[in-house]
Amino acid sequence: QVQLVESGGGLVQAAGSLRLSCAASGRSFSSYVMGWFRQAPGKEREFVATINRSGSRTYYVDSVKGRFTISRDNAKNTVYLQMNSLKPEDTAVYYCAADWRGPVYSEYVSRRADEYDYWGQGTQVTVSS
Repeated sequence: QVQLVESGGGLVQAAGSLRLSCAASGRSFSSYVMGWFRQAPGKEREFVATINRSGSRTYYVDSVKGRFTISRDNAKNTVYLQMNSLKPEDTAVYYCAADWRGPVYSEYVSRRADEYDYWGQGTQVTVSS
């Protein structure tokens, strides 16, 4: 089992940057595929980015490609989301999530929320115009 705690959210002007962090407690962090999702007011939760167990493979929703970067440090049990060139439409609560996968899934990444077993409490990101 793993517990996830996000941090780094806040208020930023359009075109600014933020870096979100998600610290995981528990064992075997490197066995988890990690993902970032977001939910804006009145909208459904949306996939943002995912990274495989080793950090060698990533995948993004089209709307953030070239602006956001997901990364992980398995020694620190932490996954990051670097967000650059922020837009007002990026305003949302951002959640990190963990999906346990065995070694055979070393290259696996997932954009499906229903595949993730554990979720953080979320961190608010507000981008002003």
